[in-house]
Amino acid sequence: MRHFEHLAPSVRNGLFHKEPGAFGADSPARVLAVALGATLYSPGTRPTLAHDIVKQAEHGVVSMVLCLEDSIGDDEVTGAEENLVRQFAELARLDAWGRSLPLLFIRVRDPLQITDLTRRLGPARRLLSGFVLPKFTEERGVPFLESLAVAEDTWQQRLFAMPVLESPELLHLETRTETLAGIARTVDKYRDRVLALRLGVTDFCSAYGLRRAPDMTAYDVQLVASVIADVVNVLGRADGSGFTVTGPVWEYFRQQQRMFKPQLRRSPFAGPAEALRTALIEHDMDGLLREIHLDRANGLQGKTCIHPSHVAPVHALSVVSHEEYSDAQDILRPELDGGGVLRSAYTNKMNEVKPHRAWAERIMLRAEVFGVAREDVSFVELLAAGVRTA
Repeated sequence: MRHFEHLAPSVRNGLFHKEPGAFGADSPARVLAVALGATLYSPGTRPTLAHDIVKQAEHGVVSMVLCLEDSIGDDEVTGAEENLVRQFAELARLDAWGRSLPLLFIRVRDPLQITDLTRRLGPARRLLSGFVLPKFTEERGVPFLESLAVAEDTWQQRLFAMPVLESPELLHLETRTETLAGIARTVDKYRDRVLALRLGVTDFCSAYGLRRAPDMTAYDVQLVASVIADVVNVLGRADGSGFTVTGPVWEYFRQQQRMFKPQLRRSPFAGPAEALRTALIEHDMDGLLREIHLDRANGLQGKTCIHPSHVAPVHALSVVSHEEYSDAQDILRPELDGGGVLRSAYTNKMNEVKPHRAWAERIMLRAEVFGVAREDVSFVELLAAGVRTA
């Protein structure tokens, strides 16, 4: 699979200086972690889940989580497990007919579900990429990861873990340092199995009875912003010890009553794109777009999504701009290994080789997965090509 493959070749050719590269379930973990992009969550109870998954793949979704935890009631778990077994069997049939499928993960409630579900899925387990582990701490996380290791060994299949960092111990100031240290020890021990770390911002807000409004981002809620900063500080370092940390969920997809002005300036949308700006604002996408920019500025990749309309904006803003790509290429030139400073090819900034090297390496990895926009293509054209607001 590849990002933006759902667009016609002529459209992709007009958008990309370098088109997104192909990847699959067997690609290196460092590639898959970035390729996750907008990970769409769906309750495991949906009766048409298999066909929904195929439909979403046809619209550009490349990773999905099928949830057996917070999105369903306690009394629905058994039925949801049975439904997943049926739906995976149907997916295996559709896959045999050549239908494109995203990377699929199951969000479980307890460790025993990992070994039990991999057994019950039968041959269709080959379509499973891994499990999402809720409320992850050192104490609660180890049993999940041990169960994952057993399932891998039993079925000789690579399975990834995506821990969700959402526990009160991580939020509360008096336990945060110790909790982060424990999580770091645990994920480092199981590094080969941990694909990415996901942030459960809704749970963080819940601990204090908070909920951010659609015209505010997670970074406007200082309690949440401080946790994100500390998680990236400890677990998202660029020195080889860090992991991919994904952006928090955006909860809104219909217009709400506003207190503040829209967050999208008119100038980038001048002319024919003004209608796109209006549609984005009407569906509370302007807040999402701002949060995606802040995710990137704070070291996060991709995003948890609960509505299909959120996927295209996340992916559009994940494409590397021509300017970023040009700067990264210059910084990584072999003859500059010893360091130095050079003026950007766009003549608008300084590129300092040693301090900017880690940034440039991340840009090149993202370019490999999401592609590089043409010099005259902005995020507006990428949004217009793929955004769905329905």
